[in-house]
Amino acid sequence: MGASSGRALIGKLTSEPDGKRRLDVSEIHRFPNHAIQIGNHLHWDTLRLLHEMKKGIRYAFQQGYEPTTFGIDTWGVDFGLLDANGELIGNPYHYRDPQTEGLIEEVGNLIGQEVLFKQSGLQFMPFNTLYQLYAMKKAASPKLDIAQTLLLTPDLLAYLLTGVKSCEFTMATTTQLFHPETQAWNTELMERLGIPSRLFLEPVHSGTILGPLAPEVASELGVPAMQAVSVGTHDTESAIAAVPAGDEPFAFLVCGTWSLLGTEMNAPLLTPETLELEFSNEGGVGGTYQLLKNIMGLWLLQECKREWDEQGKEIGFPDLVRLAEQAEPFRSLVHPDDPRFFSPGGMADKIRAFCAETNQPIPQSEGEIVRCILESLALRYRQALEQAEKLTNRTYGGLHMVGGGIQNRLLCQFAANALGKPVWAGPVEASAIGNMLMQLVALGECKDLREARKLVAESFPIDVYEPDLESDWTTAYETFIGYGRV
Repeated sequence: MGASSGRALIGKLTSEPDGKRRLDVSEIHRFPNHAIQIGNHLHWDTLRLLHEMKKGIRYAFQQGYEPTTFGIDTWGVDFGLLDANGELIGNPYHYRDPQTEGLIEEVGNLIGQEVLFKQSGLQFMPFNTLYQLYAMKKAASPKLDIAQTLLLTPDLLAYLLTGVKSCEFTMATTTQLFHPETQAWNTELMERLGIPSRLFLEPVHSGTILGPLAPEVASELGVPAMQAVSVGTHDTESAIAAVPAGDEPFAFLVCGTWSLLGTEMNAPLLTPETLELEFSNEGGVGGTYQLLKNIMGLWLLQECKREWDEQGKEIGFPDLVRLAEQAEPFRSLVHPDDPRFFSPGGMADKIRAFCAETNQPIPQSEGEIVRCILESLALRYRQALEQAEKLTNRTYGGLHMVGGGIQNRLLCQFAANALGKPVWAGPVEASAIGNMLMQLVALGECKDLREARKLVAESFPIDVYEPDLESDWTTAYETFIGYGRV
C-alpha cells in the first residue's frame, strides 16, 4: 500500500530444473489511494482501502491461486485509534495534514533537539507520529481521551481483517517515540508531551505469524482462513529487504512518492553528525537498522501531473519523460526538500517560484518542469550519498535503486550521471517482494535475510545504468549545492 496507490500481488515459490528456486510475482489488483479533505484536515479513506484489500484477497482465489499467508506493508507514521470496544475512532489523519505545522520547533525547544534525536534516532519530519499526537493533545482532541489502543496503518488494516491487535517493529521505529538504545517505547517522553502511553502495544518483529482471517471476513469473502504474517510493515523496510545485494556494505535508494537513500547498518548511528546531516535510523528486518535520508521524491512529479490532468491535458508519465528528454539540460534546478513542496496543490507554480527566487530561468512547459524535477532529484541523490559515505566512513561502488520509480528510466540514468557511479535498478515491486520474503521466512522457506536476498537476485532482472561522464553534472552539482538545506 503506497501513498498514491495500492496493489495486491501473489507470490509463488518454484524450483528450477537446476535446483535453484525462483519467486514468481503477479499483480492481481491495483487501486488508487488519495487523501480526502474534510474541513481543514486531510484524512485517509481507511474503509475504502480495507474494501479494496478484501477485493484483492477475493480475486486471488477467484483466479485460481491458493495463498496460505498474507502480509501488509504501507507508508510509515500514520495511525488509527481504537476505543474500549475495539472500534475505530474517526478517520485517521493523513501525514500531510497541516495540524503539525511549527511543532518541530516547539517540541525541540521543549525537549532539546540533541536529546530528542538521541532518544529516537529520527530525522525531524513534521509528519512523524510524535508531532501528530502532540498536535491532537494541543487541540484537546477527545479522541485521545477515549482511545485505548493506537495501531499504525498496516497493523490497523491487519486488525480489521483478523481481529488481532499488534505493533510491528519497523513501523514502531517511524514514530519518533521508540527509543533505539533501550529498544522500548519512550514513555518518559510521552509523559512530558502529554501523550498517553497506554495506547502503545509491545512491538513484534517481522516474520511473526499473527493469526488467521477473522471468521466473519473469511465468510464474507468466501475464502479459507489464511494466516496473516507481520512482515516488514513499513514499505521502505520491505523494499530494502528486497535489495539484491551481496554481503558487502551497500547503498540503496527506495524510489517512489518518497525517495529514501541510505545504507544498512547493524546498529543505529546516533552521532551529532547524523543529527546535523538530518539522517534517520529506522529499524529494518532481520535485526538491521537503516541509516537513511527522506527526500521528497517523485511526489513533485505526481503533483504536477495531477494538476495537468485536472486542466484537461492528460499527459501520461512516459510522454512527460519524453518531453523532459527534449528539454534543455540544467536550465533550472530546485531543492526537492524545500518546505514549500511538502503540501499538495500548485506544484508547478511552486517550482516556478523557487526558480524565480534563485534568479534562474523560469520553466514554463511541461517538459522543462519535468526535466527540472528529475535533474534536481538526481543531484539530491548525489548529495545524500556523499553524506552517507561521510557518516559511515565508507565508499560505495554504486547505488541500488528499487521501487516503482525505477520505471522512469531517465531518472535512473540521471542518477548514474550525477553520482558518476553505476546504478543497479530492480526489482520494481520491491516492497511487495520484501513483504513476501518475510512471509517465506515465517514459513521456514527462507532461513534468513541473506538467503531471501539471494532468492531475489535469482528471480528478478536488474538493469545497469553506467554514468555518462561527458555531461556536465559536476558544474550543475555545484550550482545545486548553493540552493540551501542540508
